[in-house]
Amino acid sequence: MHDIRAIRENPAAFDAALARRGDAPVSSEILELDSQRRARIQASEEAQAEQNRASKDVGAAKAKGDDAEFERLRALVAEKKSEVAAMQAEAKELDAKLIDMLARIANAPAADVPDGADENDNVEVRKWGEPKSFAFAPKEHYEIAGVAASMDFELAAKISGARFVMLKGAVARIHRALAQFMIDTHVDQNGLTEMNSPVLVRDEAMYGTDKLPKFGDDSYQTTNGWWLVPTSEVPLTYTVADEILEAAALPIRMTAHTLCFRSEAGSAGKDTAGMLRQHQFEKVEMVSVTHPDESDAEQQRMLKCAEGILEALGIPYRTVILCTGDMGFGARRTFDIEAWIPGQNTYREISSVSTTGDFQARRMNARFRPEGGGKPEFVHTLNGSGLAVGRCLIAVLENGQREDGSVELPEALGRYLGGNTILTSEGKLE
Repeated sequence: MHDIRAIRENPAAFDAALARRGDAPVSSEILELDSQRRARIQASEEAQAEQNRASKDVGAAKAKGDDAEFERLRALVAEKKSEVAAMQAEAKELDAKLIDMLARIANAPAADVPDGADENDNVEVRKWGEPKSFAFAPKEHYEIAGVAASMDFELAAKISGARFVMLKGAVARIHRALAQFMIDTHVDQNGLTEMNSPVLVRDEAMYGTDKLPKFGDDSYQTTNGWWLVPTSEVPLTYTVADEILEAAALPIRMTAHTLCFRSEAGSAGKDTAGMLRQHQFEKVEMVSVTHPDESDAEQQRMLKCAEGILEALGIPYRTVILCTGDMGFGARRTFDIEAWIPGQNTYREISSVSTTGDFQARRMNARFRPEGGGKPEFVHTLNGSGLAVGRCLIAVLENGQREDGSVELPEALGRYLGGNTILTSEGKLE
């Protein structure tokens, strides 16, 4: 949510920020609506003052026995009361329109975010690891002999339809091991607090984390009004809604492993093969709530946490900063980490680490009390994948594949797999 006061003070800067995202200027429309709202509020306050004065004079007229003045004043009180109610109702309606308009406008990009139209204009920040040179043509994950029998898309389609998968046996265990490894790393090494959060949330939580009203079609809603979370960013971030935190309590760092649900409404025809893009998937999420002065440094810390998972697994990756045209609605700045996927001979996104500044905090009314006192200020919120478990499974299987259809698994997973680090071509662990 944008600060209306900042728009009033510098509408040109607000429009310039939107222009960097390719959005049309809207400050004049916002300010006109704001002006009408403020005029109704002022008029209602003036009418309320007149009503109060007339109410006092009614008693005086009655005491003097001035019936004519008494009746005039009583009529005036009734008239002003009606005026106040009408103008307050108009102001409330205009306020709702203004809030709705502001809620549909994307966050302003940070100054260091590169301008661009789409993913082709993203800028590489760094690379880690060298893609493996195979003596054979590497397969995609679902084509590897040791994987194919345990990654059943037909069975999942029978149960749920397209874009679902049923994992079995050793592959299901590897998937579970990856999630456990991620959570343990974030808790034991990165200092995050593990949370076990709901995956059904109310409208307020979706709205507060900028998923509503703009992206309702991208999520699933139950018949009784709950939303299935697109990521645990939603419940984790919303834990601080309507709170005034002590500055000393910041930063708050959380992580959770949950199911995630997305309708993929805007991705028809994309990545339909394999388990790269699913309606239901698992993710280990990281969320930080910080002091505004620390949010940029916190984003870099979170980025290192996510990159560290891939490094521990030996997966080559590259990190890019997203341009203005490819950045998410609520993000002020986003870094994507893209893992090397041999079967596609390319890097694919496996994590996004974003700072929203105070964009979500304003929607949630999440604040902190500065040290030494003073007026409460809005916190900054950040979120990042640490990592997408299914996509990490793809990267592990494809990078570790061998010509005979077996897969060499990362040593880091051995303790979660009973000491085994090989998936045989028959789909067994050894």
